[in-house]
Amino acid sequence: MRNIPLALSMIPAISLPAFGEPAAAPFVAGFDRFYQDADGDATQGGLLLLSELSCTACHAADDDPLQPKRGPRLEGAGLRLQREWLGRFLSDPQSVKPGTTMPDVLHGVPTEEKDDTIRALLAFLSTQRAPLPVVDSTASMPVAREFWNKGDPEQGRQLYHQVGCVACHEPHKHYKSATRRDSQVEKLLAQTDPDSVGETGISGAAPPVRSVPHGRLAAKYTRKSLTFFLFDPERVRPAGRMPGLKLRPDEAAHIARFLLNDQPGNARSIAEVEGADLIRKGRDFFHTLGCVNCHSATRINAPRPAKRLTELDWTAENSCLAAPSSGQPKFHLSEVQRRAILQTIAAEAGRLPVLEFRMLQLNCYACHKRNRRGGVDTARRRYFVTAGHVDLGDEGRIPPPLDSVGGKLTQDWLKQVLSGTGDVRPYMLARMPKFGGESVVSLPGAFAEADGGIRQLSASEVFGDTQALAAAGLTLMDTGCVQCHPFRGEHLPGVVGIDLAGIPDRIHPKWLHDFLLNPARLKPRTRMPTFFPNGRSANRRVLDGNVERQLAAMWACLKEIDRQPLPKKIVQGNAYNFELVPKDRPILLRTFMKQAGTHAIAVGFPEKVHVSFDAEQVRVAQAWRGRFIDAHGTWFDRFTPPAEPLGTDVIAMPPGVPFALLSDDRDRWPPATGEEAGYRLGGYRLDLSGVPTFLYTFDRVDIEDRFEPAAGKALKRRLVIRDRRGEAIQPAQIWFRANAGRHIRRNRAYSYTNDQGLTTIVSNDVGHPGKLRSVGGVTEWNIPLEVNHEKVFEVHYQW
Repeated sequence: MRNIPLALSMIPAISLPAFGEPAAAPFVAGFDRFYQDADGDATQGGLLLLSELSCTACHAADDDPLQPKRGPRLEGAGLRLQREWLGRFLSDPQSVKPGTTMPDVLHGVPTEEKDDTIRALLAFLSTQRAPLPVVDSTASMPVAREFWNKGDPEQGRQLYHQVGCVACHEPHKHYKSATRRDSQVEKLLAQTDPDSVGETGISGAAPPVRSVPHGRLAAKYTRKSLTFFLFDPERVRPAGRMPGLKLRPDEAAHIARFLLNDQPGNARSIAEVEGADLIRKGRDFFHTLGCVNCHSATRINAPRPAKRLTELDWTAENSCLAAPSSGQPKFHLSEVQRRAILQTIAAEAGRLPVLEFRMLQLNCYACHKRNRRGGVDTARRRYFVTAGHVDLGDEGRIPPPLDSVGGKLTQDWLKQVLSGTGDVRPYMLARMPKFGGESVVSLPGAFAEADGGIRQLSASEVFGDTQALAAAGLTLMDTGCVQCHPFRGEHLPGVVGIDLAGIPDRIHPKWLHDFLLNPARLKPRTRMPTFFPNGRSANRRVLDGNVERQLAAMWACLKEIDRQPLPKKIVQGNAYNFELVPKDRPILLRTFMKQAGTHAIAVGFPEKVHVSFDAEQVRVAQAWRGRFIDAHGTWFDRFTPPAEPLGTDVIAMPPGVPFALLSDDRDRWPPATGEEAGYRLGGYRLDLSGVPTFLYTFDRVDIEDRFEPAAGKALKRRLVIRDRRGEAIQPAQIWFRANAGRHIRRNRAYSYTNDQGLTTIVSNDVGHPGKLRSVGGVTEWNIPLEVNHEKVFEVHYQW
C-alpha cells in the first residue's frame, strides 16, 4: 500500500473532540480483537478502521485494500425494515444499535429540523421496494408456502449454535452445547489463567473475544425480511462481512424465528404511501447528507466525492476525527480508535500485507488461525461439534488453520471453497461460509503468492514416473487409509473422514508428499498417523519398502481412483465376523478403547499376548492374553462402542507417562500426559517381522519403546533412550515409573509386584534399583536414569 504522508510530529497539533467518550464505539471485529488493547504501534489497526468505517467511500484512496466496506443496499429497504426502528436509528444510530459502524449524519441538523429530515428520508426509503427473490421449490429443496412464518425456534437455536453463527455473534446464555470429551488443548486452557495462555505453548488457542453485535433484531426486521436476509446475505450486503452459511429456506426461517423470539408475523415495514414532495425532499437529503456514498438505492444521484485521503488536512479544527461539524459524519470513535487512525495517517512504513488485511476485513480469523493469529476463541470452542458427536479430535470439529494453505490447495479449489461449492468435511457441523465473488476474488491468488503456491512442482517432478504403480498404492491404502476415509463415496460403515477421491484436484503434489511422509510436521496435533516414521516405511512388503516409490504409488492410485477397484476391506465390509486373529505376524489396529483412549493402537501377537498403547497420552495402557480384538466397532460404527480386549487376564499397566523430570524422590509424579507433559509422538516403525517400536520424544531425549511377547505368556519391553545432544558434558537426568498401585511388595532386587498382580522386572543394566515412595495413596517404584548419550534396558511384565 502507498503511504499517506504526514509527519509524526504533527499529531499533537490535532485537537481531540470535546464531547465525552461514547458508551459504545463502532465495533470492528478485527480491530477489537487485535488492536484494541495493543501496546505501541496501531497503524495496521488504523488502516482497518479506514476501510471498515467506510472513510474511503467519501475520501478515496489509491490503495485497493483500502476500498470501503460501505453499508447495505437499500433498494428493498421499504419492504425489509420496520419504520419505527429505522426512524430511531437515523436519529441516533449508536443508541439504537451500540457498536454500529453507521455514523450519525444528523448530529449537526438543528433539533427543530431533525424530525422533518427523518420523515423525508423515511418517505424516500419507503419507495425502495425491490421485491424479495422468489425461492422455487424443487425435489432437492422443497419449500413450504410462506416458509418464513413456519420457523421452529428450537431448531433455530440448534442451527444458530452449530452452523457457525456463534463464531462471530454472541451465543445464547441458556444454550447448552452437546456433551463431549474435551481435547487436550481445552483441558489445559481450563486450568490456565487467560492472561497466561501465551506462556503455555498453546497461544494459538485464542482467548475470549467480543461478539459482533446484533442490535434489536425484532425491532428492525420482519420475520420475512430476516429470513430472506439470512438465506442470501450477499444480496443486501455485497461487501461480504456477513457471509452466507448455505442455509436452506426452512433453516433460515428457523434461525430468524429464534432470533426474533416471539415477534408477531405481521410487523410493519416502512413501505407506506407518501407525498411526492416529501419523497423528493428525502431523496435530496439522501444525497446531501452523504448517504449515497455508502448505500445504493434506486433513482438517486451519483455519490458526492470529497477530498482524497492523501489531500486531507488532519490538523483541521473540525473533522470526522475531532469535533465534526454539521455536514460531517460523527462516528463516536473511542480514544484508541482515534489514536490508531492518526498513527496510520502519520506512518511512513509498516503497512499490512494485502492477504492479512483482507482476512481482517472479512473476519476470517473468527474461525481460522494463520501464523499463530486468530482462531475460534476459548469461549466458543464448545459450540463446534461433529455430526453425531463422533470424536475426531479438534481437527474434526474446529475449522482448519490456514497456515501455508496457498501451498497446499490449488487456486481453483480455493475459489470453489470461497464460493460455497468446496465442501469436503461432512462430519463438521460448522459450515464454511459462502462469500460474494467480489469480496474474495483476490484471495486465492494472494494465498498462493504468500505461501509459494504460484509456481508449484508438477506431479512428475515430485513423484517421478508413476506408471504401473496404482495397484501398489491401492494395497497401501487398503492397509490403513480406508479405516478413516471414504473411497469415491464407498466406505466402511461409520467412516466419516474426507473422501480420498478428488485429492489430486485439490492438493498440490508436493504438499501431499510431505504430509504423507510426516503429518504432524505440517499439521500439529493431527490424528493422521504416519506410515513412514523416521522416513522409513511401516510396510516393507510393498515395493520393497521404498518410501518414495510408495508415496508415488499412493499418488498414482489417487490420480486413477475412478478406474481402481474398491479396496478389499470395503468389498468385504458386510462380512459377519470382524474378530482380528494374528497368525503369522502381529496385527496393529488404530481404534478407540476405554483404557487406551481415542488414539489407541492395539497390537496383537500370534503368541496370544497383546498390548494397547495410548498415542495421545503417550503411554502403554493395557496387556491381555488369548483372543485379540473385534474390529467391527472401528470399521463400521465409528468406534461406538469403544473396542475392548476379547481375551482374558486383562491387566492395567502403570498409569501416567513413563518418564518424568523430578528434583528428587519426594516429588509427586506429574499428572499431565501427552503434549501437556512435554511428550511428542513420532509414530512407530515395524521391523521385518511386523513388531512395532513406538517413537517419541521427552525433554531432550529420544525414546524407542518396543513391545513383544516373552516366555511364559509375559510381555517384554525394550527401551532405548538417547540424549539428542550426543556425548553431553552433563548427562540427562530423568525418572522411569516402573510400577505403581495402592500397595507394592518387593520380590527381589529390580522386581516388584503391585496389588493388581502386575509384576515388573527391570534388567539390572538400568543402573539403579530405584526407590519406593507413597504419595497421595499411591505407591510407586521409580528409577532414576542417567542418560549419557544412550541408555538401553529391558522391562518384563508378568501377571
